[in-house]
Amino acid sequence: MDDQRDSESAKTVLVAGTASHVGKSTVAAGLCRILADRNVAVAPYKAQNMSNNARAVPGRGESGGEIGVSQYVQARAARVPATVDMNPVLLKPRGEGESQVIVHGEAVGHYSAGSYYEDHWEAALAAARESYERLASDHDVLVAEGAGSIAEPNLRDRDLANVETARFSDAEILLVADIERGGVFASLVGTLELLPGDLREQVVGAVITKFRGDRAILRPGLEEFEDRTGVPVLGVVPHDDPGLPEEDSVSLPSEGKRALDGADDGVPDDQAVTIAVPRLPRISNFTDFGPLARVRGVRVAYVPLEDPLDADAVAIPGTKNTVDDLLALRESRMAERIRAFEGPIVGICGGYQMLGERITNAAVESASGADEVVGLGLLPVATHFDPEKRVEAVTREVDGVGPLAGAHGEVTGYEIHMGRTELVGDAARPFGGRGAGTERVLGTYLHGLFENETVRRAFVETVFDRASVGPQPDERAQPSPYDRAATLLEEFVDLDPLNLQTL
Repeated sequence: MDDQRDSESAKTVLVAGTASHVGKSTVAAGLCRILADRNVAVAPYKAQNMSNNARAVPGRGESGGEIGVSQYVQARAARVPATVDMNPVLLKPRGEGESQVIVHGEAVGHYSAGSYYEDHWEAALAAARESYERLASDHDVLVAEGAGSIAEPNLRDRDLANVETARFSDAEILLVADIERGGVFASLVGTLELLPGDLREQVVGAVITKFRGDRAILRPGLEEFEDRTGVPVLGVVPHDDPGLPEEDSVSLPSEGKRALDGADDGVPDDQAVTIAVPRLPRISNFTDFGPLARVRGVRVAYVPLEDPLDADAVAIPGTKNTVDDLLALRESRMAERIRAFEGPIVGICGGYQMLGERITNAAVESASGADEVVGLGLLPVATHFDPEKRVEAVTREVDGVGPLAGAHGEVTGYEIHMGRTELVGDAARPFGGRGAGTERVLGTYLHGLFENETVRRAFVETVFDRASVGPQPDERAQPSPYDRAATLLEEFVDLDPLNLQTL
């Protein structure tokens, strides 16, 4: 393959959906892995994403940048380094109708939807096209992921991830619809009816996801859909979770409902442990706890703030607004329940800040009007907010204490946060002079902490030991989620109409 390609020669497949959370990310990751296995130079792309689950990647300058977790995952599926060009525009909701806008990995401000579309959308479009051209010049295929529904008439003239991407890339569109929630054929037909004529001509096929049962039952519906629209259904994918990290909190229950992750591992409940994750209103990077749920005998429970902490350990997640979510903990009395909890407690990023004595200069982040907010008081640290944001992939030496007792060696992860946290009392510094830990409580800015086997194993062993529920089951051998996504597509989707086999 030529090292220098004309961008017009790069083929683009746009994985678009009839709605949010229909399986676009899984289909895109599977395509990336299939093409990588065929030695095709492939890269993921999503012009505009809205997610508080982000990963730190190398930026265009000296500092790091951040992109949505799905594009990071898809880059790994494609076996290429993740870059900010793969997700040039990222919107991170922070409450009160505002989002932090990230362009080419760097925060440019906080805007309401109205001000963003009126004053900044043209710049976002230019950034998206610029990133697309760079990626297209270096790869044979781009697997672009859409956002939400591709057929929203009220958004049609400002739909960067779907309409604009399809047009400036001349993409072949693969339409994805979820049958689990019902109405799949109405969704597909309605989407095609509402598409602009030029985009309708670019649709090469549809894929139905999350199907349970006998495909033969669908045959009449498939035939009528194809006769009515002329669009072939290229596959019906069974309901199967490859284990890819979730992109946003749509996958979590609503704030008033409890959800349990990891309960399908065959371990009886009386031999398992539960790690409670408070369901913060502005929760972010909750994918930090996915690796724990994949350990046999571990349940990760996302607990509404009004519910009791019926668990063996507590993990406080990141948040897009530490101050306001700390106030929400107090108002719901979850703060009291966390302070009274006697088991292991871990806080990551915003959760770490909450565990401290206080947060100062709080107005930088919160509209509450408070300059100083009292923390949970479980760690002798204090956080001072300032406008500067730290985004960096990091490597640290861990010297495990408390909940991580027994963890030693090198660990990797990433930091994405505002604020500086300093020690104001006696505590261990378990991550090369960073973070803080006591016999029972640990805080760190290190996202991706439990992706490190030494840390994950030490924490789980600590939880099992303190819970006294019997021996810890062996950690499950995990097949590659990228390979699993690829296998789903290869077994159940006819990819020939995309002409990928000729590349």
